[in-house]
Amino acid sequence: MALFPLESNPEVMTKFLHKLGVSDKWNLVDVFSLESDALDWIPRPAVAFILLFPCSDKFYEHAEQQKSDIEKHEQIIVPDLYYMKQYVSNACGTIALIHAVANNAERIDLQDGIFKQILNDSKELSPEERGKLLLELPKNPHVMEMITAHQELALEGQTELNPDEKVNHHFVAFVEKDGYLYELDGRKEFPINHGKTLSETFVQDVAKVCKEFMARDSEDVNFTVMALTAVDN
Repeated sequence: MALFPLESNPEVMTKFLHKLGVSDKWNLVDVFSLESDALDWIPRPAVAFILLFPCSDKFYEHAEQQKSDIEKHEQIIVPDLYYMKQYVSNACGTIALIHAVANNAERIDLQDGIFKQILNDSKELSPEERGKLLLELPKNPHVMEMITAHQELALEGQTELNPDEKVNHHFVAFVEKDGYLYELDGRKEFPINHGKTLSETFVQDVAKVCKEFMARDSEDVNFTVMALTAVDN
């Protein structure tokens, strides 16, 4: 099964979040620069970041080396980190949004809706079992509703879509959980722990990791970054 790919469009992806039960207090915004002075303009709180990057040979080489290093030295994965594997083509945008929301559910205060149902259905499942939920649409009406919303919102983008066309870009999410910065990419074997972080330094710490992605493919300009933010009243 292949879905239409979501564009890195904060307006479309925010509409997707609201449609699935995230309060309209929360929105995705573009991050136009990763330099310190520009990061100060990102609305606070900013609880997750979503990076779209090119799937180059350099990325895959780094991912293999990263996997090998982690298998040798292990890493800390906190028990309540929500992680979902990706088995459905072009679902990376939706999975990145699930990762962003699921790991901040206590802050976002999810309303009754599809996201809340899916998180309840999958709370006790393994990352592999969560990923397979998207392959079992007829068995789970909540997943079916989410996929339908994905397809509808993907069609609102500006790019002509073909679900069978090879997509050369990929979405990942970055979240803070129990004092650690995690990269959540459903195509990798496991979450990636990028070290300790605090709510006060989270934005700057994510920016540093995103810059590392860009430095590995410095000849490519096709990177975009969005932040999940809200304005506290």
